[in-house]
Amino acid sequence: MAMISVQNVVVLLLSSLLIVITVFLFTSDNARFPFPSLTTDYTPKPKNVDVSSDPTPQKKLNTSHEVKLKWDLCKGKESVDYIPCLDNFAAIKQLKSRRHMEHRERHCPEPAPKCLVPLPDNYKQPVPWPKSRDMIWYDNVPHPKLVEYKKEQNWVNKTGEFLVFPGGGTQFKFGVTHYVEFIEEALPIIKWGKNIRVVLDVGCGVASFGGFLLDKDVITMSFAPKDEHEAQIQFALERGIPATLSVIGTQQLTFPSNAFDLIHCARCRVHWDADGGKPLLELNRVLRPGGFFIWSATPVYRDNDRDSRIWNAMVSLTKSICWKVVTKTVDSSGIGLVIYQKPTSESCYNKRSTQDPPQCDKKEVNASWYVPLAKCISKIPSGNVQSWPEPWPKRLVSVKPQSISVQAETLKKDTEKWSAIVSDVYLERLAVNWSSVRNVMDMNAGFGGFAAALINQPLWVMNVVPVDKPDTLSVIYDRGLIGLYHDWCESLNTYPRTYDLLHSSFVLGDLSQRCEIVQVAAEIDRMVRPGGYLVVEDTVETIKKLESIFGSLHWSTKIYEDRFLVGRKGLWRPAKPEF
Repeated sequence: MAMISVQNVVVLLLSSLLIVITVFLFTSDNARFPFPSLTTDYTPKPKNVDVSSDPTPQKKLNTSHEVKLKWDLCKGKESVDYIPCLDNFAAIKQLKSRRHMEHRERHCPEPAPKCLVPLPDNYKQPVPWPKSRDMIWYDNVPHPKLVEYKKEQNWVNKTGEFLVFPGGGTQFKFGVTHYVEFIEEALPIIKWGKNIRVVLDVGCGVASFGGFLLDKDVITMSFAPKDEHEAQIQFALERGIPATLSVIGTQQLTFPSNAFDLIHCARCRVHWDADGGKPLLELNRVLRPGGFFIWSATPVYRDNDRDSRIWNAMVSLTKSICWKVVTKTVDSSGIGLVIYQKPTSESCYNKRSTQDPPQCDKKEVNASWYVPLAKCISKIPSGNVQSWPEPWPKRLVSVKPQSISVQAETLKKDTEKWSAIVSDVYLERLAVNWSSVRNVMDMNAGFGGFAAALINQPLWVMNVVPVDKPDTLSVIYDRGLIGLYHDWCESLNTYPRTYDLLHSSFVLGDLSQRCEIVQVAAEIDRMVRPGGYLVVEDTVETIKKLESIFGSLHWSTKIYEDRFLVGRKGLWRPAKPEF
């Protein structure tokens, strides 16, 4: 009996030790990153299919629920911040010219990569909004170069574990608040959040201008290239401010014509008169009739030979496209700006003594996707454009007079449909913690109904109109929302871990006809933050495929009414290869 008793004690002790070890292994990540367990909702049971970063073409994968996928980490020292279409160094090395920023444009690898980006060391749950506007974790974007490079201009400072954004900028000597007030005083007809709702900030730095305007009910599309200003767009998105990577090089911006109420450039380092004025003609294309361009740069307020030469070229170019100077001024800090206004009719174009640049004589491509820059003046829409847009927020539910993109009744029904789905399903029934959601992307935005239904939530939505779907992006901008064109068979111009929630309504199933859905899943995993969500509305077949794929990525997955899939990303990454 004594022998049996001792054996029982040993078994009990070993069992207890095993339980303790198991609990430790399954909770050690959560001790650093407090997410619920992301391994219990789905357990894949399939055969092995290698989905590595090997560039050799593969046959179309069977992604049914019977298939298991093997994932590898992306390779290279910069893989933590890997952006496939901007980091294709092999293609960039082959470029014949970099004169027009070709090396900052998209060069997508083929086939699209299927590897997973690793996490930065000591990655933490992002600082919540609105605190994130002023400070973010350094470990999440550990890039010190901009701190040192711009230390005299107060772009960003490092304080302990945080990067702190005091609201400074190259042209914001007294801070962004003073700068915005300076603009208001210079041109009182600019009413933020009323007649000015959608703004484009060119060469935006860390997006402090757009971040400040959010308080004034203005949504700003801030953009800059991926260049020596290390991680500036990554900083902006980590702060919870809308931003994207782009450059005015040889191709049109991925925005529709006549979209923005106001465009802003503060020392954005774009040579507007280059290549016959193509960069400024591109701004003219995306600026709505009657819209404003604010240019704050040394040629506006300095008289040296270089600045005078640039200013004279700008005077000639803006006159040739009928832009009117509505004000030019200098503030108490010595910083100056000029504000131009685009005409509301083509009558001025026809009265020019020389037709240079000419008016665009062919049907323009609104859905600009790999479209070369043109040396011509974009068409102004017909109709009474002076009365459009309506003041915000009325424009959210209004249709532009004589719109060819959507009828008023169609927009009304679409708005009502999305309002009902979002309020009844998305906000109430799906397993999404909306209080943790700030940066949202709608992968198939349509008329922007999903974003419109969320307008009162403390978040913003990047509305994506796929290039293989009907072109509705103009309607989205007319409503006072922002977005861009994209092909989901390619990688998006954004850093890893920049969105809290991706929404897909009947787009992922269609993509499988053109590219591998596994590649798209890898791109979704790249963009979504740990703890972030994918919400899919699609067919049962597509949802089952996605459940399997994201299960193999160790995302938790839940299906609602065989119509919606909610996936939540965890901290799991494949093991690093041993050398």
